[in-house]
Amino acid sequence: MAQGKRISAEIPDGVLDVIREMGAAAKAARLRAGEGQAAAAARLGVHVQTIGRIEAGEAGVAIGHVMGLLALYGVTVKL
Repeated sequence: MAQGKRISAEIPDGVLDVIREMGAAAKAARLRAGEGQAAAAARLGVHVQTIGRIEAGEAGVAIGHVMGLLALYGVTVKL
């Protein structure tokens, strides 16, 4: 978690807000699908803690994992 905080210090607040929004969207989509974090982690091929970090909006999570989780539940992101 310390790594995420260090990274967060270098990222503008607006970008951090977007990261948190993506995490919240991923969590909402997972819950709508009726799946737990463990099931999402197994489907994505990551540790369950990674799912928690994504959903918490931590900035230090690999973007591929974030986008992968969103894609699992049909959430798209428009830049």
